[in-house]
Amino acid sequence: MSATATAPIAPLIDPDAPAVRVRFAPSPTGSLHVGGGRTVLFNWLFAHGQAKREGKQGAFILRIEDTDQKRFVPASVQGIFDILTWFGVTWDEGPDKGGPYGPYTQSERTERYRAHAEQLVASGHAYRCFCSPERLQQVREAQQARGQAPGYDRHCRTLKPEEVAAKLAAGESHVIRFAIPLDGETRVFDLIRGEIVYQNANLEDLVLLKSDGYPTYHLANVVDDHQMQITHIMRGDEWIPTAPLHVQLYGAFGWEVPILAHMPLILAPGGGKLSKRHGSTAMEEFRAQGYLPEALMNYLALLGWSYDATTEIFSKEDLLEKFTLERVSPSPATFDYKKLLWFNQQYINHILTLDDLTARVVPFLIAAGLVDPAAADPAHPDYARIRAATALLKDRLETLAQASDLMGYFLRDELDPYDPALLVPKKTEPAQVLNALVAVQQTLNGVDVADEAEVETRLRALADERGLKTGQLFMPIRVAVTGRDKSPGLFETLRVIGNERVRARIAAAIELLREQVGAAVAGD
Repeated sequence: MSATATAPIAPLIDPDAPAVRVRFAPSPTGSLHVGGGRTVLFNWLFAHGQAKREGKQGAFILRIEDTDQKRFVPASVQGIFDILTWFGVTWDEGPDKGGPYGPYTQSERTERYRAHAEQLVASGHAYRCFCSPERLQQVREAQQARGQAPGYDRHCRTLKPEEVAAKLAAGESHVIRFAIPLDGETRVFDLIRGEIVYQNANLEDLVLLKSDGYPTYHLANVVDDHQMQITHIMRGDEWIPTAPLHVQLYGAFGWEVPILAHMPLILAPGGGKLSKRHGSTAMEEFRAQGYLPEALMNYLALLGWSYDATTEIFSKEDLLEKFTLERVSPSPATFDYKKLLWFNQQYINHILTLDDLTARVVPFLIAAGLVDPAAADPAHPDYARIRAATALLKDRLETLAQASDLMGYFLRDELDPYDPALLVPKKTEPAQVLNALVAVQQTLNGVDVADEAEVETRLRALADERGLKTGQLFMPIRVAVTGRDKSPGLFETLRVIGNERVRARIAAAIELLREQVGAAVAGD
């Protein structure tokens, strides 16, 4: 085996290549991390945007890497399909769609990996390792005690053929390890980072085939990428340290190395790895919290890529038109939760149509029990009220999940209990507010709250008659009909709540104040 292996230094897209084939290969071990979301986005944009603009036939492949059976979560497979569909990313080939290079689930390809591992053993590029977990742990502890980096000591690399045969005949458990050249160097060319040179003496003989017969990521992804004719591998930067092994594997098989591009790291606010202690990290969590897929896509696209120094808002169509790998930076990007929230609010308040926004709000209201599931139908009687409430509150919505809290008083027949003290503004007395609300009740009995102008005229006149500032009258009305001291414009709010509920709530507030005033009098 040659001591030096090099990934080919290639242009961004080979001008002679008729197709660009990229893949996203998640492990179904849990929820999809936003870092994976950014990786899938860049792959998809490259294949369906940049490649096609260059006159190439672009294909995006979804492959499920489920060979880690200890961590495998069966429900995660469907979860990956669902979250990518929600995100707005479609795949051309995959487990659910098929394609010319299937199957696209690694657990269905295990015989291929075993055959290729045996091929490497036969050619001298790999060897069987019979070391027990206990011995490996002892080796690591001894290395650490000596101040050395932990790693396999190649104990089984020099076993004689007869020793290997005896151990196999005895049924000893073993793995297959790759035999990294002991001298020379491995050169890896990365489209984003340039050439990276590794000294082979510093590399480890990593496991290719585990004792249970399942491959490690290293073997499986190399075999699959070759057999599926992947031209560009775009993945997270955590795979940079193992890139030289992959390049060596391609060389051992006599295969051409795909073009490599490792995405920039996503850091937590303040630096370090992004984790749960900083906030949500899974795509599913952002969906559940009411982030729009368009806003999340827009934001993730800007974590490591930029079009110019000023443009921030990009639709999916904009990204397909403008994204290029040349403008992806190798420098880490910081995940800014406040900035993501800003993007989400921009889409809610300025980009989505009212009908689109309403349709997206409804499922959150249904989940909160505020409306019947049938209310998702625009013909349902509650839909018009939801739409009207959405119009009033969209400038206050940062996420769709907030709608259930902000819209509750528009949709419930009765308010949640509130503190009667909220009905009494500063510099007024309960009895004064009580009398004012009685007058309001009489005033509104003679007008339709749908007529905002007429309601405003009458209530302002009532405030003048009673010698009250408008705030001293409007605040008790607001609290009476919403149970809160903050809401959209009072007259718009009354209109959307409707005559029947407005009058019932003011009557209930009057009773609350009567109890409060009566208690005060009894105390005197």
